[in-house]
Amino acid sequence: MASALVYSQAKSFGGGQQPSEKGSRSLKKLRAKTWVGSAVAIGILGGGLFLASHLFARTEVEAVAPLPSAVTISAPIEEPIAPRLQFLGQFAAVEHVELRAQVGGTLTQIGFKDGDVVHNGDLLFTIDPRQYEIRLAQANAQLETATAHLALADQQLARAEQLVRTSAGTVQNVDQRRGDQQAAQAAVDDAKAQIRDAQFDLDHCRITAPFTGRIGTHLVSVGNLISGSRAGSSPTTLLATIVSLDPIYLNFDMSEADYMAFMRERQKQGGPLADKVEVSLSDETDFAREGTLDFIDNALDRSSGAIHARATIPNGDHFLTPGGFARVRVALAPPSPALLVPDAAILPDQSGHIVLTVGPNDVVTPKRVEVGDLRGGLRVVRSGLTTSDQVIIDGIPIARPGSKVSPHSGSIHFASDRS
Repeated sequence: MASALVYSQAKSFGGGQQPSEKGSRSLKKLRAKTWVGSAVAIGILGGGLFLASHLFARTEVEAVAPLPSAVTISAPIEEPIAPRLQFLGQFAAVEHVELRAQVGGTLTQIGFKDGDVVHNGDLLFTIDPRQYEIRLAQANAQLETATAHLALADQQLARAEQLVRTSAGTVQNVDQRRGDQQAAQAAVDDAKAQIRDAQFDLDHCRITAPFTGRIGTHLVSVGNLISGSRAGSSPTTLLATIVSLDPIYLNFDMSEADYMAFMRERQKQGGPLADKVEVSLSDETDFAREGTLDFIDNALDRSSGAIHARATIPNGDHFLTPGGFARVRVALAPPSPALLVPDAAILPDQSGHIVLTVGPNDVVTPKRVEVGDLRGGLRVVRSGLTTSDQVIIDGIPIARPGSKVSPHSGSIHFASDRS
């Protein structure tokens, strides 16, 4: 391209004739400028290629060696923790009674509203008492008759004994009168028993609450004929059910392993600590209610391998209802120091659990741990960690075992141990 330009310029000097001396000097200057421009252009192009190759090489290096991931670390905190067991239990009434009539008759009155809290002695049902009043009157009349016969027999016996003393009577007559007197006395006793029997039936025409509790719905309406039986040997009519409210039972089952742990700690303590329980309802996060473990069954169930246990819970506000479910915790021993970490820092492994720690060289190192239950929003670590370990508590998804990270200090907060 440069030679073409020179040829063109040379041609312009004299139409193809040889240039003059002055023209020759000008042509040489032009050729020098042209070669300088070409050299500058080649230099610029070479410098650009060098810079481009340097930039690409730097980008490659940066892609191969990324910056370390940022994570938050903290040492496990140490708090006094009491060992305990936790179970799922169900409430049951201490007293549960089916109200059935002991006498038959027509139902004439219902003295409660369905679902009321009734008190001991409150009138609940009334059965028509007239037939039993009649029977009681008959028993009283029989007593009067028997009493009159007894009075006559006493007089005849006294007269016969007087005649024997004056030799005007016989001993045989005295024995006969004494037998009549004893028969009259037996008739009086039988009449009194008939009165008590009739009075019993009359009294049971009024069915009262046997204890304070909540009554269910009435199952028989006024005007229905009620079947009753004193001994329950014949079919009877179920009128309603009533359950006690305060206190209330909480039934639950212990596995064999939990039962053994409980019994060993209970033998060590020798006091009431292992009998204390804490209760949390299904819609509660804390264990605000307390009770007493007062019964453990005498044998393990062969089918389930568990043993039945029961706690008694105060229910003065009548809030707890039979049939409801609740969590129950049993304290085993006094509090002792334990390490805690956030539950999110515990990772499941094929054979247990691990936590990710950061060493002095900022390299992620996994550690196998044995974990316990949740306390104060944190997970108890029974073994595998020390207070000097730096556990990753944030940034776990980007931390890989063996990789280098950029750690930042954080903190672990322990909430109240009522949860």
